Amino acid sequence: MSVVIIGGHDRMVEQYKTICREHKCKAKVFTQMSANLSKKIGCPDLLVLFTNTVSHKMVKCALDEVDKNRTSVVRCHTSSGTALTKILRECSYA
Repeated sequence: MSVVIIGGHDRMVEQYKTICREHKCKAKVFTQMSANLSKKIGCPDLLVLFTNTVSHKMVKCALDEVDKNRTSVVRCHTSSGTALTKILRECSYA
């Protein structure tokens, strides 16, 4: 399964990737807005938006790029590793 994480803390990027690997998911993590973010997102199975640490512009860019029929979108206010683990379990990607 592929997961794209938008938002979160810069220092947590490796931990997010490790958690996703433990749940047998490939992860892309974007904590900062880049010039070509829309081209890097692709078509993931799950899009996680950590809403506390992300700009509205970045959320809009991510939502505009994903396929609404194929991608599940989860919004979470907390950007902790525990929150990501819970999301992956609830979405049955565990």
